[in-house]
Amino acid sequence: MARKFFVGGNFKMNGTIESVKNIVKNLNDAQLDPNVEVVIAPPALYLLLVRENLNPNIQVAAQNVYDKPNGAFTGEISVSQLKDSNINWTILGHSERRTILGESDEVVASKTKFATDGGVSVIWCCGESLEEREAGQTISVIEKQLKAVAAKIDNWKNVVIAYEPIWAIGTGKVASVEQAQEVHAAIRSWLKANISEQVAEETRILYGGSVNGKNCKDLAKEKDIDGFLVGGASLKPEFVEIINSNQ
Repeated sequence: MARKFFVGGNFKMNGTIESVKNIVKNLNDAQLDPNVEVVIAPPALYLLLVRENLNPNIQVAAQNVYDKPNGAFTGEISVSQLKDSNINWTILGHSERRTILGESDEVVASKTKFATDGGVSVIWCCGESLEEREAGQTISVIEKQLKAVAAKIDNWKNVVIAYEPIWAIGTGKVASVEQAQEVHAAIRSWLKANISEQVAEETRILYGGSVNGKNCKDLAKEKDIDGFLVGGASLKPEFVEIINSNQ
């Protein structure tokens, strides 16, 4: 069975009530490819606003979730609170969480297990720095990240992988189509060798790294690129064009 194309929009720490409402209206009014799964991730403050106003066919994601059921964890959101709010997705392991906020591979893996066990699907991010790429360590870095999460989870059905080269996030630099496809193919090969052929075939692998309306169509044609995790462009009208790039 063909993997369903997937486009996620990560708003990061951007937006106001007015601008988020405009994004929601634009998506509600747009003609979106019905064969694409769309998930948007506004800042936590606006999760309920978005969920209550967005077309129910579009899912909503948190940008983070904690790996404890509840309790004295100031500033965190639990899996059960997301479920209670009809938020069925979360982004985990984004490079900004890893590099700026110091989340280790093990912390990301623990959060991924807690989310998937609790019925929240995960956009799980991986990627290498410019120094690591230039040192020829891209695949080894990503395999290390994959090993950490594979040690924690058994069920991959609710996991979408997003390859996000750190050097291409918010920089305007984009991995070439060939560079992106090469890493996506390596991730799929790792899944086949270390998890199962079925997981390798069924798991969607997204590209995220300055995706925009100009480069999305060429990237979407690649065999192992199953969609995108979009940053800044998800705040703009061109997000619709990216969603429809696989037509």
